[in-house]
Amino acid sequence: MSKKIVIIGGVAGGATAATRLRRLNEKDEIILFEKGEYISFANCGLPYHIGGTIKNREDLLLQTVEGMSEQYNLDIRNFSEITAIDPQKKNVSVLNHQTKETYVESFDKLIISTGAKAIIPPIEGIEQAKNVFSLRNIPNTDQIKNYIERNKVKEATIVGGGFIGLEMMENLIDLGIQVNLVEMSSQVMPNIDFELAQILHSQINLHGVNLILNDGLKAFSKQGNELILTSGKTLTTDLTILSIGVTPESSLAKEAGIDIGLRGAIKVSKKLETNYPYIYAIGDVIEVTDFVNQQQTIIPLAWPANRQGRLVADIINGFDVAYPGTQGTSVAKVFELTAASTGNSENTLKRLGIDYKSIHIHPNSHASYYPNASPIALKLLFTPDGKILGAQAVGTDGVEKRIDVISTAMKFGAKADQLASIELAYAPPYSSAKDPVNMLGYTADNLLNQKIETFDWQEIPALLEKNAYLLDVREEFELVTGELPNSHVIPLAKLRSRIDEIPKDQTIYVYCQVGLRGYNAARILMQRGYSVKNLDGGFKTYKQATYRLSTPNTNITSNQNSDIDSVDSSKLISIDACGLQCPGPILKVKETIDRMKNGETLEIQASDFGFITDIEAWCKNTGNTLIGNQLIGSKVVAKITKGTVAAHETKTHSLPSEGILHETKNGATMVVFSGDLDKALASMIIASGAAAMGKEVTIFFTFWGLSILKKQKVKKRGLAKMFDIMLPNSAKNLPISKMNMMSIGSKMMQNVMKQKNVDSLEVMIEKANNLGVKFIACTMSMDIMGIDRSELFDFVEYGGVATYLGDSEHSNLNLFI
Repeated sequence: MSKKIVIIGGVAGGATAATRLRRLNEKDEIILFEKGEYISFANCGLPYHIGGTIKNREDLLLQTVEGMSEQYNLDIRNFSEITAIDPQKKNVSVLNHQTKETYVESFDKLIISTGAKAIIPPIEGIEQAKNVFSLRNIPNTDQIKNYIERNKVKEATIVGGGFIGLEMMENLIDLGIQVNLVEMSSQVMPNIDFELAQILHSQINLHGVNLILNDGLKAFSKQGNELILTSGKTLTTDLTILSIGVTPESSLAKEAGIDIGLRGAIKVSKKLETNYPYIYAIGDVIEVTDFVNQQQTIIPLAWPANRQGRLVADIINGFDVAYPGTQGTSVAKVFELTAASTGNSENTLKRLGIDYKSIHIHPNSHASYYPNASPIALKLLFTPDGKILGAQAVGTDGVEKRIDVISTAMKFGAKADQLASIELAYAPPYSSAKDPVNMLGYTADNLLNQKIETFDWQEIPALLEKNAYLLDVREEFELVTGELPNSHVIPLAKLRSRIDEIPKDQTIYVYCQVGLRGYNAARILMQRGYSVKNLDGGFKTYKQATYRLSTPNTNITSNQNSDIDSVDSSKLISIDACGLQCPGPILKVKETIDRMKNGETLEIQASDFGFITDIEAWCKNTGNTLIGNQLIGSKVVAKITKGTVAAHETKTHSLPSEGILHETKNGATMVVFSGDLDKALASMIIASGAAAMGKEVTIFFTFWGLSILKKQKVKKRGLAKMFDIMLPNSAKNLPISKMNMMSIGSKMMQNVMKQKNVDSLEVMIEKANNLGVKFIACTMSMDIMGIDRSELFDFVEYGGVATYLGDSEHSNLNLFI
């Protein structure tokens, strides 16, 4: 027996249901009502047509009324709005917007697919503003595109940092428009957690967007050309796009007595039935069951709407199928980055009180030795017994592939540690022998089977507050890109030989760059009886999470090569660090710069966007000059001149080199690298003078400078003995840098000092100590040169470059001797 089936609304849900219904039954009468002109269009592509990526408007139209009607034998009535539903009489009231005719249409089965509408709050001044738009359909797209072209828009503001807001932001930037993005919460893209959203914030900053978080739109003034924010801040704008979110378009259902649930969405069963068994609802208008936590929620995405459209047709035709819930798997493009997620976020789990564990990793998208490998920030959430609750990823390549694999694993009940056993396709251009998904599985296995305990980036402020023992196992050169305050630095390779320096009476909080070396260090310590926790995701996760928004940099563009091209090619050395895991790019820079001559310029390409800030910090702290630092396509291209250049020769700030003072804050710090008497005297004179003026002075002695601190000779063997023979054994025996003449010059200087009543170096050191000068011996240099602590003055403190840099943060005098 044939049925008369009425569908309200086209696009993803309604159009899918109509075509599936016809394929299942040739005899049914199927009528589809659409109040607008277009029954099936690619609403996810609308921002990209505005920005010009999708050139032809017609490409957005997936089906025409004529084509779909003819192919599927459907009665499609566009420009026809349903104004009322009568469930008892089983009919709907129709208004034809073209003819203004009204009539009633009966049904046996009704499918409501009215979707969602943009939230437009009653903001003060919005009625007078003629330049305010939202984006949901083809007419909206036409209005925005025409307004931009007609009014030559130079500055635009987007209110809301969800999918549409971010996509519009990127496309307006592509049009050369300056963009403000205002978001009321602390982050964009609420489906991912804060530390991953911070990666997006950084990228948004790089493209010159004025990103304003924790602030909202309060009012429009000057007919929409000025925005007043909740904070009181004002913005000028030529165009405003409201992307605050959507709400279910359920007024018809509500007026008809159909049960309404969460936030105005229609309540449906797993068979997609409303409280009337012959009335169904699908798509953005319904509430769904969250696949992970089994709570009711609203997830307005295209995949669920399409799936529900197919299933409702099957159900109407008697198939035993049901819609079990929505995982919320999604992906979005944010400039060069891709952000994807599935399942629940950490924020959702906390809100619902669900117990969970979290891991972060930073693998490459494919084999690092194959060109253009790039890092992916991956996060996995799972219960203490391993059930996967959600996953998130941000990167440039292979991001959605990994989330899709995890989404599939979740769907079929795989545990977190079982991700290690998924056999995935591998070839160097596409993946690694251990795919990032497998690596998540291995990391989860370590946690679930208690091979490691971890601590989270969010715990760090509390640990610093209680002065916890932080152990940094990175190499010294990595520290210039950032470190945790008061960390104890012991590189992993030296951990076994220096393990006695680590106390056993407290928990050791170990960290490295991305977590792997930290894990290895933790295993070493745990097997020696230490209580250890490793920083999940390493310092990189912490650094990303604590990123601070900066003034928009409008100079970074995808094609800006002016700085790059201005360097003399004969003095240019080029290297490729794409695919190298952090700290690989910095290490490659250091190794290359060490072999270069002063004035030569290095060009380096890296695929890790964090390199933009890392190379700035490295140059600032090593006395080299960053003359270019740009985002070109999906790569960071930096130019570094060895040493310093005159301020007029660079567009970045000039940096200190050997022997040049520079002002920072308050205090004084010095690095003494030389073991020459004249330079040692100069350092003591300056240090004592600074201390006498009330400054807090720190002197960091490294390599040959350690000879200044020797008080006695000790018996040594091997290489340490050879160093001892070649180096001075006390401050009395230091050479001078010029005219030493087999130590005669040094003796002459000491005699002249005595005649002129100038204190000897030993006395100067004692007086400096009495004035409160802090003497720090570099432990790494001591290890290399075989210098024992017993050789040095009792007042000497011991540390790495981190100790020195910590003091230099509070210094307005910094000197390298």
